[in-house]
Amino acid sequence: MGVIELEGLRKDFRRLRGGRTIAVAGLDLDVPEGGVFGFLGPNGAGKTTTIRCLLGLVRPGGGRVHLLGAEVPGALATTIAKVGSIVEQPLLFPRLSGRRNLEILARIHGVGALAIDAVVERVGLAERQGDMVKTYSLGMKQRLGIAAALLKDPSLLILDEPANGLDPAGIVQVRELIRSLGAEGRTVFVSSHILAEVQQVADQVAIIARGRLITSGSVREVLASAGSNAGMMAKVPEPTAAVLLLSERGIRAQVQGDAIRVEVAPQDGARITEILAERGVFLSELRPVAVDLETVFLELTKDEGLAP
Repeated sequence: MGVIELEGLRKDFRRLRGGRTIAVAGLDLDVPEGGVFGFLGPNGAGKTTTIRCLLGLVRPGGGRVHLLGAEVPGALATTIAKVGSIVEQPLLFPRLSGRRNLEILARIHGVGALAIDAVVERVGLAERQGDMVKTYSLGMKQRLGIAAALLKDPSLLILDEPANGLDPAGIVQVRELIRSLGAEGRTVFVSSHILAEVQQVADQVAIIARGRLITSGSVREVLASAGSNAGMMAKVPEPTAAVLLLSERGIRAQVQGDAIRVEVAPQDGARITEILAERGVFLSELRPVAVDLETVFLELTKDEGLAP
């Protein structure tokens, strides 16, 4: 059984002026144990609503939800102690120190000073734990929120847009922290619309749009699924002439800088070389088009009218 299992999850909300807005539209999801799982989609795709359903903060309108084997919301109390989470922004007291914020939560969770020492060290805030939170950067506040989520030493950590609004330095710090937490054997479930960032930390991903699952799998599998449609890049002495030669043989291509992008699968590269060589045009380079998660997302959702 997966750490998180969703089957046909649905949730809609009543609009103020009548009618209903569908936030999650029959979502199926299976998150395996261990590592970092990226939950990807544009703003408004239903990511935060899904997380709120997982944590029992809102009641699903339909479908089944299991978290660490417990049915949500009915049996959530049996497993919530094993779950740490940040939904949207961490809730902190700005006029208290980082340490004092953690002490208040530690008392609620029934953990002691040693647990606080461990988490502030873990997130790199040991030297600033005595400073008031209002003096923290956004990145430091986010790391303090992660420290709070780690107080219970959870086996599952759920982070909703942890890099949202951070400067480049803060993004790098949070990225390295997430990567290291996943390497410890925990399951880190990270929702984000920043596809390039998640690609650097995730082992598995799921892409959703308009509350529906578009694709899921390992990062390598998801990239490979789109790579066969991405085409080939070829460098030739005269790109415009090469495009015309290929078009005569029914192969679509376009000039991109000093190269051409050819709409064929990588396994058809030999055919491109042969066609051009017949007319005295010789390649200096031929390679598959590099594919990233953003490219995959745009390809998979091009008929949805969406952008990351």
